Formats: sequence, structure tokens, C-alpha cells
Amino acid sequence: MSKVEVFEPALCCATGVCGEDVDQDLVTFSADMDFVRSRGGDVVRYNLASEALAFAENDAVRAFLEVAGSDGLPLVLVDGVTVMTGRYPDRAQLARWAGVASDGPASAVMLGVTETGTGGCCGGADTTCC
Repeated sequence: MSKVEVFEPALCCATGVCGEDVDQDLVTFSADMDFVRSRGGDVVRYNLASEALAFAENDAVRAFLEVAGSDGLPLVLVDGVTVMTGRYPDRAQLARWAGVASDGPASAVMLGVTETGTGGCCGGADTTCC
């Protein structure tokens, strides 16, 4: 199981529901993170405003901030390796990186549709259904 760390810009609250403006990306991410944690995933988030020491103590995060600044956040690390910058991961990505099952498909689903005819959309050159 991998450790997923999300380093966020300075926020007044982690939920996205603060003040008059609701940040839907934060609301969704908070729910997705809770989902992954409820299945045993190791996901930790750090807010620059309240946990600046976590940013300063991590070499990868410190180097990222020197190049991109706080405007490049959020920064997502999996076992210390950068996997995403500038946006929050979705539920499937979080689950995959944390090594837990996701409710939704993480990739394309094969529907089993095959071509049955030799021509035309209805299966034959002598049909007039199309």
C-alpha cells in the first residue's frame, strides 16, 4: 500500500465550504479522500497556511515550490514521487495510487460490441434499413 500526500495552497478550510464561495473541486476532493481512507488508503493532505513545516521538511515539495511557487499547488506525491501538480486527483486516481478498490471504473470498459454483418449498418448489402 502506498502513501499519497497532497500539498495544498493556503486555504481557510479543507472542505471548500467556507465563506460565501463554495469551491466544488475541494468539496469533491474531500469526499474522494474520505472514500479512499474508508477503504484503508493512506492519504494525507497538508495545507500551506496551517502546516507550513510539512512543506519545509519535504525536499521534493521545497524544490517544487522554488520552481513553481504556491501557484503550482496542489502537489501530489505517492511514496515521495511527484505524480500530479496544479489540480486535485479524482477518486479513481487516488484509489489507484493508494492501492484500494474504487467504485467506478478506472479505465475503459469493454462493452462486447462486435460487427456482425458484411456491409451496411444492418448487416447486409441487400438490406434497405439504413
